[in-house]
This record gives sequence, structure tokens and C-alpha cells, in this order.
Amino acid sequence: MEQMYQESLQYLVNLTKFGMNFGLGRIQALLQRAGNPERKLRVIHIGGTNGKGSTSMMVAEILEEAGFKVGLFTSPHLNDYRERITINGQMIPKAEVIHLVHTLRPMLEELVRDGVEHPTEFEVSTALAFMYFAQQKVDYAVIEVGLGGAIDSTNVVEPLISVITNVGMDHMDYLGKTIEEIASVKAGILKPKSVAITASERPEAIKVIRERAKSLNIPLWVIGEDVSWESCWSGELEQEFNLVGLHAKYPKIRLHLVGTHQIKNAATAVTVCEILQSQYGVRIKREDIYNGLKKTTWPGRLEVLSLKPKVLLDGAHNVDGANSLADALKLFKRRRLVLCLGMLGDKEREKVVEILTPLADEVIITKPNSPRAGNWEYLSDLAENRGLPVATIESPALAAIEGFKRLQSEDMLCVTGSLYMIAEAREALLGIIRQKKA
Repeated sequence: MEQMYQESLQYLVNLTKFGMNFGLGRIQALLQRAGNPERKLRVIHIGGTNGKGSTSMMVAEILEEAGFKVGLFTSPHLNDYRERITINGQMIPKAEVIHLVHTLRPMLEELVRDGVEHPTEFEVSTALAFMYFAQQKVDYAVIEVGLGGAIDSTNVVEPLISVITNVGMDHMDYLGKTIEEIASVKAGILKPKSVAITASERPEAIKVIRERAKSLNIPLWVIGEDVSWESCWSGELEQEFNLVGLHAKYPKIRLHLVGTHQIKNAATAVTVCEILQSQYGVRIKREDIYNGLKKTTWPGRLEVLSLKPKVLLDGAHNVDGANSLADALKLFKRRRLVLCLGMLGDKEREKVVEILTPLADEVIITKPNSPRAGNWEYLSDLAENRGLPVATIESPALAAIEGFKRLQSEDMLCVTGSLYMIAEAREALLGIIRQKKA
């Protein structure tokens, strides 16, 4: 079976040759041939520039705690493709991947024969997730938007709730050059006969989202206006906050995800659950919310791998992510900070370097494992211009290992940037840390 699974996986990987090709025509044609599994799902659809993955995970954990069978579709994965498609935290079995790829292949060949462009890897993965969730009869499907919103392949769903976590400057080549343009694309996930939530702070983004909700005649709740919170305390491994929700107060919520941005993500997740209760009659107890949030983890996002010396991983792949990371780094006491950074070429790298390098004592630049890495060494020039000692190591695993070697017990290593780089670095660091403890 392992060989069949690897062949199925290779088939999916080979679909990356069709690149990023936006539009809903291909996915709609494919899903129609598959019997429209997306219509059998009760969906919470979550998009945004940052925080959509964490928020999706929190919603899924709360619903699972409430006793429901919950499908969760996220991307990209860190180490195993099957991380993208889970039910109650369990990855899709290899046998199911084999079966679903075997089912989809003739449909894809038929589409191409009929003159339809070949669907992309992400479109096929999306269809695979919908088919699996429908087949397993999940109670709820929490679906994270891949990129943007309006023409993302997940946008074929008719959700109960649409969420836009925030709107920042990212993927400008695809989504637009201004906050208003990007917000308009992201607001494309709002649908009639649903409820909308946004945690965006930028007034110009909120205005666009509000206008879209009004045109659809659906309610919009704004986190920070309709829902408020205050931090009680924050440590290096957990934090606590009070929340005033739409329908109730929640004192002393405990999170094992650090950073003030995670409080806002948690407030968004709780609002989703409150709306499920008030609008759709879903039974979710207060303790489900507390327990679900407390047990939420999200690898590669402000993830602490070691405390002595301190090792932190975070996929801060854009400016908003870098600002959140810089804010969170204030929580960690250390003597020196070694920053290991690798970013894709289509990101605002100058701004990220400007935000993060003032916090570092030395920098290691590495290359994300992606065709979009571009002139990855350009980051070295940017860091050197700020007067820091810089090393350049192409392999993320070797770069992370070198960073770890440079630490004394009171120092800290922060590995950040593209998730394509974080995955390799994480595996290498976990190996070293386990060795050290043995």
C-alpha cells in the first residue's frame, strides 16, 4: 500500500506543473463530475491575509470538543501532505488518498478531453477534501481559503459563516496593489443566506467588507467593535485573556498559542461558535469553548521547540506576520538572538528585514524550497546593510542547525519566513533537540 500511496502523492505533486491558475470554472466542472460533494457539507469558510489557519484550527477544536465530527482543510502542510485534510485531528488515511486519487484521475482525463483546462494541484486537493468530508459525513467542514477569496478554488461552497480574519499587503501580484483591492477580492467569499465576520483593523478594508455584506443583505460582525477583549497576562508558552463576546462574557480564557494576534484569532473563533449557537441552534457549551481553545496547537506558528536554549519557529511570511512576530519576541527573555530567515521572492522582503533585524544580534539567510524563492540571497545584502553579521546557507535544515550551534544556554534562535522553509528547519531542529535530551 505504501508504494501505491507514494504513487498517488507523486501524481498530486506532478500537478504543480499547472501552476497557480485562478478561476472557478475548472473546480466547478470537476466537482460536478464528482457529484458536487461540497453541497453536502455545512461549511465555515475562513480567509484572510494572516491568522486564517490558527482561527480555523481553533474553530475545529471547539466544535470537536462539543462532540461534533469536524473536517478541517488547511494549506500548506509542513511535513505530510495529509496534514491538510483531517477529521477530528486525524489525518486522512493513506488508503483514502489512494482511493480518491484513483477516483479523480479518470474525471480529470475526461475534463481535458472535453476541452476544459487541467485543474491545478490545489484544485484537485480541494476536491479531494470535499469528497472525503462528504463521504465521512462530517457534521461541519472548516475550510481555509488558499489564496485571496473570490476566485480561490474553495469558493465554490455555500457557507453558514464566512470569516475574513484580516486584510494586509500580500500576494499583490494576484490580489491587487491597495488594501481596498485586496479586501474586495477577500470579500468575495461572503455569500447570500450566511453570516459574515471580520477581524480586520484597517478602516478601508472594513468599509469594503461592510459594503459587500450590505449588498448581499447579510449581517456582518466586526471583531474589535462588536466583540472586545483584554489580555490578563502572557508568558513564553501560554497566555490568558478576558473576552466580551456577542452573547456572553468569557473571563480567563487560557491559550497555549502566544502573541496578541492569537487573542484576536481566538476572539474570532469564539464569535463563529456564538453565531452557530444563536443563528443555527448548534449546541456548544461554555466549557467546550474554554477546553477547545486551551488544547489548540498550530505547528510552525510561534512554536517553541526548546526553552534552554530558546528555539522559536514562526511562519512570518509577510509584513503583518513580521510585525506580530516582533511583538511576540518581546515576551522572550534572552541574552542574544540569532535570526534565521528565508523568504519567497514575491514578498515585501525589505520591510520584513526592517522590522526583524533590529531585534537580532546575527542573521543566517536561507532558501525556501519553492520555485518562487527567486533571488533569495538578496536578503543577505539587506541584513548586511543594517550592520549585522550575516551567514548565507542554502539548505534550511543546515541553516537551522548552524543557528542552533551558535547558541549558549541563555540565547535564542528564531527561524522565520516562508512555511516552505520552516518545515525543513523544524524537522532538523527537532532531531537535534531530541538528541540533546537523550
